[in-house]
Amino acid sequence: MNKPLTKNIRPDRAFATLADYESTGGYQGLSKAIAELQPNEVQQRVKDAGLRGRGGAGFGTGLKWSLVPVDDTGQARYLIANADEMEPGTFKDRLLLEQDPHQLIEGMIIAAYAIQANRAYIFLRGEYHVAKLRLEQALLEAKSKGYLGEHVLDSEFSLDIVLHTGAGRYICGEETALLNALEGKRATPRAKPPFPLVSGLWGKPTVVNNVETLCNVPHILNYGVEWYQGLARGVDKGTKLFGASGRVKHPGLWELPMGTSIREIIEQHAGGMRDGYTLRGFLPGGASTDFLLPEHLDVVMDFEAVAKAGSRMGTGVIIVLDDKTCPVHMVLNLEQFFAQESCGWCTPCRDGLPWTVTLLKDIIAGKGRIEDLDTLAGLTRMLGPGNTFCALAPGAAEPLQSALKYFRADFERYIAMERA
Repeated sequence: MNKPLTKNIRPDRAFATLADYESTGGYQGLSKAIAELQPNEVQQRVKDAGLRGRGGAGFGTGLKWSLVPVDDTGQARYLIANADEMEPGTFKDRLLLEQDPHQLIEGMIIAAYAIQANRAYIFLRGEYHVAKLRLEQALLEAKSKGYLGEHVLDSEFSLDIVLHTGAGRYICGEETALLNALEGKRATPRAKPPFPLVSGLWGKPTVVNNVETLCNVPHILNYGVEWYQGLARGVDKGTKLFGASGRVKHPGLWELPMGTSIREIIEQHAGGMRDGYTLRGFLPGGASTDFLLPEHLDVVMDFEAVAKAGSRMGTGVIIVLDDKTCPVHMVLNLEQFFAQESCGWCTPCRDGLPWTVTLLKDIIAGKGRIEDLDTLAGLTRMLGPGNTFCALAPGAAEPLQSALKYFRADFERYIAMERA
């Protein structure tokens, strides 16, 4: 039980049915929560366990739940599983959705019970067709056994879960844009405050959690706080799905203790670099994180440790940069994605990201000037935190600002070649 998230995932990638899930302790956490604990006690268990959000921000999950206003008016509350996984280089939630969907469903039921929500939504990336089919089947199975619907497990608590597929926009991964999309509006971020915990879906208190976050919840309730804390090696608790892509020998995804070093992930689990290639740098947590260098390989994958090194753990799925891949081209590819996916709601993102793309294309085409590098650096500051409605533009700025810091010579080489 040192790998609770992936214990039902088989090498043949077969779908874990309800019977498969129950045979390994599935829905026991829910049974304990409903039979033995009040909603606030469930919140406290998750808070004591130290579970932090696995979508990138790392906010305390139990703390987030506890911030939902408590009242006796019977007003609606909503829970949403954010399954709109579109971050380039990130594919962790897909594994859980396709191969063990009941784990997510059980986690959602427990979370809904903890905040007393009677309706929940799975906001699924539209391109995840296999996940959609398997979630639909799992929802039917759960309802047939009394885990969903009226009077869950013969209790006073009832819950309906609705599966909603998105239309393919990266911005819907931002929780308030997701809320607007669910309401049938244009998917643009909302100004905060008010925060969704107070005024979210249709103006009601709403909790939005990442898929992997919710998948941790059943195990905390089933096996206990001390067990969960004991899984980790570092400050942050539990296990995490870490991965690696790029020119490594074995690209993939592995469930490992929080606090596992980046060196272990790349060299041991991913098998190191392919023959003939050398590690030059990496994005530690998806496309919207700052580059780190080989000198950072011994940094452990904890939220604070990666932040101290100058980046973010993000989704925990590493994108490797090798010595034969041009970092300028790599950054251009990322900035083109972010510029395309901007919702256009605020000026720095709408106009700033296409400008970065234009400048990068000019530099690669031999039309760049040395002053363009200062312009790009200035743009990363204008796109930074506090200047936009959401984190899309600040995230887009991270690989660019760190590439200018660590790989400036590559940018200058393009400029110098044209002048020569």
